Amino acid sequence: MKTMTRATRAYEAASVQRTQRAQEADVFRRATGALRLARDGTPIARVRALADNRRLWTTVNDLMRDPLSTLPVALRAQIVSVGLAVQREMDNEEPNFDYLITINENIAAGLSDTN
Repeated sequence: MKTMTRATRAYEAASVQRTQRAQEADVFRRATGALRLARDGTPIARVRALADNRRLWTTVNDLMRDPLSTLPVALRAQIVSVGLAVQREMDNEEPNFDYLITINENIAAGLSDTN
């Protein structure tokens, strides 16, 4: 129990020091890392990585459809379009992991941009 409390405190402290965009970029990087490892891994690793990536993109698409989102409507529509393309790719019998990795890397890079 003490370990969980320490881990929670460490996470909260790290979260305070980083912007929301930086944290979101890390989520994409983690999903990308799992996809990389799974690309040539076991079938179970592939299924897990795809399931995590699907949850990520489902969440992103849901957030983009939220009428309370402060992002411009055109940008939200573009992100939803990308998310739907990613989900279609994951629905293929043999998903193109390189494609999925590239998309996630581009999103993470965009979130990391400080301009």
